[in-house]
Parts: sequence; structure tokens; C-alpha cells
Amino acid sequence: MAVPTASPLFLREAEIRRGVELLYFGYSHLTRSIDEGLAAQGLGRAHHRSLYFIARQPDITVGELIALLAITKQSLGRVLGDLAERGLIETRPGREDRRQRLLRLTPEGARLEGELFDALRDKMAAAYSSAGQGAVGGFWAVLEGLVPEAERKRISDLGK
Repeated sequence: MAVPTASPLFLREAEIRRGVELLYFGYSHLTRSIDEGLAAQGLGRAHHRSLYFIARQPDITVGELIALLAITKQSLGRVLGDLAERGLIETRPGREDRRQRLLRLTPEGARLEGELFDALRDKMAAAYSSAGQGAVGGFWAVLEGLVPEAERKRISDLGK
């Protein structure tokens, strides 16, 4: 399939709307690829986001996860409660501050997160392959441009 090129007037409303629509529908189809696996576990997308980022940063604190996901403590509390009840995450006290709760996937949680990631990886790899290597860097640059500069370090630190 030939990839349409952007107009030289790429900052006009039509081009921006097209980008917003592609971002919306692309993300929607990407996440649908894992909905069935989540539903089979009685989980939703909020559970997946938590599993994903706990996998990327084992021993992340609850406070760091709240900041990363930009959700309330109450919302995250429900999600973490569900994940702990299903044996997918474990918590332990912080090393220096025993009041901190460090989050880590259990072996079962790592297995589930890996299965879900496999589905996402397949979709992303196919899209990257179709777009070509040059497009991947441009895609990343556009997405990074959507993230406020003050938050970019948090993203670049994932998985370190």
C-alpha cells in the first residue's frame, strides 16, 4: 500500500485533523489487539498499563506509577488491588523509606504481560515494517513532541 505523503502545508487544519484521526484510530486498533486477552483475565486497559510499566521498571513506587500514568491514587489503588488479588503483582516496602510500596510483577504477572506485549509487538512491528525505517524516527519525533518537555526524561528513563 502506498503511503500518502503530507502536503507541504502540513500545519494546516486538514493535515492536523488527519494526524489526530490516525493517532486515535491507530491506538484504538493497537489496544484492541490485547482486549480479548485482558477480558479473559477479567482485566481492562488500566490493568494493562500498570502491568506494562511495572514490567518496564521493577520496584517502581506507587507514587512514581501514579505520576507516570497521570491517574489518581484512588484509581490506581483499585487497579493494584485487582492485580495483587490475582497474584500478578507483589509489593514490598522501600529500602530507605519503609512506608514506600515497591511494585514488581510476579512470575504469573510477567507471563501475562509478556503475552500481551507479544500481541502489541506484532502489530507495531508490522506497522513499522510497512512504513519503513525512515518513518519510524519521524513517528517517534512527532509523538515525543506531544509530550511536555518536563516529562520526557521520565519516558527516556524507562527500562534503564
